[in-house]
Amino acid sequence: MKQDLIVILDLGSTQNTVIAREIRDLGVYSEIHPHDITAEELKAFDNVKGIILNGGENRVVDGQSVEIREEIYELGIPMLSIDYPQSKCQEQLNELPKEETLKKFIFETCGAEANWNMKNFIEDQVELIRQQVGDRKVLLALSGGVDSSVVAAMLIKAIGQQLVCVHVNHGLMRKNESESVIKVFRDELHANLVYVDAVERFLGKLENVADPEQKRKIIGGEFIRVFEEEARKLEGIDFLGQGTIYPDIIESGTKTAKMVKSHHNVGGLPEDLKFELVEPLKQLFKDEVRACGVELGLPHDMVYRQPFPGPGLGVRCLGAITRDRLEAVRESDAILREEFAKAGLDKKVWQYFTVVPDFKSVGMKNNARVFEYMVIIRAINTIDAMTASVEKVDWDVLETITNRILSEVENVNRVCYDMSPKPPATIEFE
Repeated sequence: MKQDLIVILDLGSTQNTVIAREIRDLGVYSEIHPHDITAEELKAFDNVKGIILNGGENRVVDGQSVEIREEIYELGIPMLSIDYPQSKCQEQLNELPKEETLKKFIFETCGAEANWNMKNFIEDQVELIRQQVGDRKVLLALSGGVDSSVVAAMLIKAIGQQLVCVHVNHGLMRKNESESVIKVFRDELHANLVYVDAVERFLGKLENVADPEQKRKIIGGEFIRVFEEEARKLEGIDFLGQGTIYPDIIESGTKTAKMVKSHHNVGGLPEDLKFELVEPLKQLFKDEVRACGVELGLPHDMVYRQPFPGPGLGVRCLGAITRDRLEAVRESDAILREEFAKAGLDKKVWQYFTVVPDFKSVGMKNNARVFEYMVIIRAINTIDAMTASVEKVDWDVLETITNRILSEVENVNRVCYDMSPKPPATIEFE
């Protein structure tokens, strides 16, 4: 079913995503496009019901005011102008529209229908994937993270065994994560899954490496090499599936906004591996990706898992990674997640995890002196990840977690709670 579309043209606003989300929340699909889009490009969508010219403080770039092409006014599509003095629209606002104003424009002026929902989105994407792929094969790096898991479920629904998933266990996963990936995708969804046990390979490369950036580079580079080796073993692969989502595209920069961060998923593959990309989630925000995963039948724990750094527990085992500390991080993290879930904090706290530093402290166990590691607990809340506040966890919950870690995790004699907000601290330690 072709969904009605409201196009937001970026004319220097910092609120493009806010308005796009508000429109989608009203049940109408919206997309953000650059100010200099052509009339032909807009016509190609064939379901554009309205256009919002969204101006703002960045509407002057290199001394020049950004403007839309004159031909856009001649399309006959209803238009609403926000904070854009050069506008020739009949409807003009000097600030962000209130909900009632937005509703009136979308449903009365544009005549759009509230037909944007996950069921329709999935049906559309499944059809588009089948048209793009045909009878050929798609390769996907399946980490078990939210984005790659939802892409995998979508591709399985669309093309079944034509999808080849590669899951690389680098030994830096959280407890039982690889087992969960195998259970869900191979056993339940019957995916064509290649499991690569590369634990010894990764830990060998990381031996005695203490610098955080060097660790990240080794983990990222080695992953690409392992994935490349597996790709070369396979025949008839023409496509590479990726979990690109809408914020990735927006953060990569627009013509009126600076790049927040460069975006890549499985970047750095050799040029002779000539894959065409399949990116079915590239127009979804993160919460919409999760809703898509639920609609596709993925387990709640997988869809709502927390943000997890690309290098995994490698950056939570501080300094040079040792197997005993890596295991202490993995086991203490599992206890923390289990107790937070029992207390209902898993639905309240944005991110929580444990780290183990590379030094020991004196303690007592079984009436004997011990020299063991400490576990540091971090639990923070944030809206945009630019700033973060510390969660005030109930003392009884912290005491339960502490007692369990001290009794169940080997080589640990001390538990600390990190009270540092961001800034001056960062979310992760490394």
